[in-house]
Amino acid sequence: MHKTLIVTNDFPPRPGGIQAFLHNMALRLDPERVVVYASTWKRSAEGREATAAFDAEQPFQVVRDRTTMLLPTPRVTRRAVGLLREHGCESVWFGAAAPLGLMGPALRQAGAKRLVATTHGHEAGWAQLPAARQLLRRIGEGTDTLTYLGEYTRSRIASAVTERAAARMVQLPPGVDEKTFHPESGGAEVRARLGLTDRPVVVCVSRLVPRKGQDTLIEAMPAILAAVPDAVLLIVGGGPYASDLRALAVSKGVADSVVFTGAVPWSELPAHYGAGDVFAMPCRTRRGGLDVEGLGIVYLEASATGLPVVAGDSGGAPDAVLDGETGWVVRGGDPDDAADRIVTLLQDPDLRARMGERGRAWVEEKWRWDLLADRLRELL
Repeated sequence: MHKTLIVTNDFPPRPGGIQAFLHNMALRLDPERVVVYASTWKRSAEGREATAAFDAEQPFQVVRDRTTMLLPTPRVTRRAVGLLREHGCESVWFGAAAPLGLMGPALRQAGAKRLVATTHGHEAGWAQLPAARQLLRRIGEGTDTLTYLGEYTRSRIASAVTERAAARMVQLPPGVDEKTFHPESGGAEVRARLGLTDRPVVVCVSRLVPRKGQDTLIEAMPAILAAVPDAVLLIVGGGPYASDLRALAVSKGVADSVVFTGAVPWSELPAHYGAGDVFAMPCRTRRGGLDVEGLGIVYLEASATGLPVVAGDSGGAPDAVLDGETGWVVRGGDPDDAADRIVTLLQDPDLRARMGERGRAWVEEKWRWDLLADRLRELL
């Protein structure tokens, strides 16, 4: 029976978008034909417990390495080869091409017939650095297919690999569970709990880091409030930028109109999207192009929930928006641009409804997990 070995650093219970992507894809493959080789999340007793509990719940086998960061070292390569042979795997899926895809030739020699390596935003960053470009080129040559999130990441990565490897690239973005993210997801209850029932709500769901643009939204709030005085910005998520954002809200005089939820359990995220009238995350590119948005699955989750979206122009974020149809793309880091689009949406309920309906339909047409899992099965 054809089995697949998934080799990845990015797997729950470690939180993150790539982790959720891989887990959702793995769940949609035949569990009898999947073995996951992943790094350890945390070495603490609490981390080990959480990992063991998570692994025990999976319908497929998960093998954890002792390290918290898998690298293509001789030891890790030997372990991957051993698992390939032990379980009779004929295909390998590298959850992130760089750097794990460097193990491709060894796994091929051990009997793997298909090698698929998925790229994300960080591989697009690798493509700009001379030494990293050479490693990316080796990964492209040592695998059968490099997958990409969208046109932005494809063009960056294709410039670093051989023409032959670029021609084999296939789009494989993360998907959206349209049955979980939908217009009746429980937003009214979240609004009521937070005291926002009668206020226009701009919601941003994301990790709190500078690239995501929550600071741009806070800087836009004075202009938004001038046009829509009872508007509120709902910032959902935790992260290292939290204290800076709270201080910024105070310094801009808008602290009473900005609500921070902190980290929210995944099961409650759909309802928090649903608490908004408009979704906005004006992400921007940082560090000379090395820190970019790979795609921005949050825009698609918001669209599935029936919200119009305001996205930044960083990296592949525009690939997750039909500009002018499901929302708008604004200049990342530009509070005036963000404020203008947000005010337009808050003041026009019919426009919000049209964009929200178009976004929901687009997700159902193109971004469902089952469609994308079929694509992965074909590649493997």
